[in-house]
Amino acid sequence: MATRRAAVAKGAARKSTVARGAAPGAAPPQPETTGRQAGSVAARALTLLAELAQHPEGVSLHRMTLQLGWPKPSVHRLCAHLEQAGWILRAGSERHLSLGPSAVKFALAALHHDAANAERRAILRALVDRVGETCNLTMLAGAEVLYVDRVESAWPLRLHLEPGSRVPLHCTASGKLFLAHMPKAQRARLLAARPLWAATPKTLVDPEAIEKEMRAIVRQGYSLDREEFLLGLIAIAVPVPGRDGRPVAALAVHAPIGRLSLKRAIALLPVMREAAEALGASLAA
Repeated sequence: MATRRAAVAKGAARKSTVARGAAPGAAPPQPETTGRQAGSVAARALTLLAELAQHPEGVSLHRMTLQLGWPKPSVHRLCAHLEQAGWILRAGSERHLSLGPSAVKFALAALHHDAANAERRAILRALVDRVGETCNLTMLAGAEVLYVDRVESAWPLRLHLEPGSRVPLHCTASGKLFLAHMPKAQRARLLAARPLWAATPKTLVDPEAIEKEMRAIVRQGYSLDREEFLLGLIAIAVPVPGRDGRPVAALAVHAPIGRLSLKRAIALLPVMREAAEALGASLAA
């Protein structure tokens, strides 16, 4: 009788395994197998995000699939999970990808905790001491400018933007600098991503005028905000070069026009470029 009860229990266990989708006689999933699968997914997610970070202006889903060399359904599925968690964003036809707010927040936190952060802060503080105005380190984040770090001046009248703040591309000194140094097709796509609104009466919104400004920025090596973002406020930005010489960030100085004229701002270029080179070396370290 005991033998019969044992046989019935064994049969019930086998039926239960089959009902869950496992083959008869198959061993149940082991914890280490599940751990390896989770690790593989995490590794793929990090690889995808790292590749996406190489394209601050965004990249098409098709191109991303080709660069990764993974099956298309796998990339689509992974992107869907990352998008739901805020790590990536889709724009336009929903096939254009860029880093999302979760990824940017993580990168910003990592940047402020790395060993070179103290060095970057020291470079910015030294520049503020020399020019007497607020200095900002910014990067391109999708279709916006991201404030990565800043050191405030001692003046009571100043624009306060915390690291992590975002501002438009088309009407800021840093934003125009980033636009000018990217291929025309990418620039057109970013500018078309949202309406070109006039933040002030001096904001450039005409495509022909913008292209003329882009050529001038590349030729002269710096960008100006002539009260285009806020009336009464001007800014000047220079590129922070990466290992290949292309801009990986921008260094900007801004101040009320009553305190800093455009002529005086341009006179600050030598010390700004010196600081930008030092920041580039810090970011590449």
